Amino acid sequence: MKTTDLTAYIRQKMPLCETMGIHAEKLDAGEVILWLDWSTGLCTSNDMLHGGTVMALADSAGGAAAMANLPDGAVGTSTIESKTNFLGAIRGGQVIATSRPLHVGSSTIVIETEIRNNDKLVAKVTQTQTVLRPRD
Repeated sequence: MKTTDLTAYIRQKMPLCETMGIHAEKLDAGEVILWLDWSTGLCTSNDMLHGGTVMALADSAGGAAAMANLPDGAVGTSTIESKTNFLGAIRGGQVIATSRPLHVGSSTIVIETEIRNNDKLVAKVTQTQTVLRPRD
């Protein structure tokens, strides 16, 4: 799929991605890459990207990675735990989230996401996603 198609797909599945201007570069079971451009509308004081923006980007990438790894019979996923280590401020440029699965099980999926700004690691996120099954 072309990146324009990937972006349309991710925005259709997670409307917040459209609101925040998130783009999709790669959506595979082994790796998901989403990105957004720094914007004053996504900032806190001193023109720093808001931590919630970083966490939403990471959660979107992690959720997409979990969806790409759902076991047979599953209908979705939901974040049940997320931990973010902020390593630096983001004051401009492009922000890239790269998510990879650490554990793919029948009831949970653990994802690790690196957030980079201009090739500098600025945050590391580990999240656990629950596997959703149809209700009887």
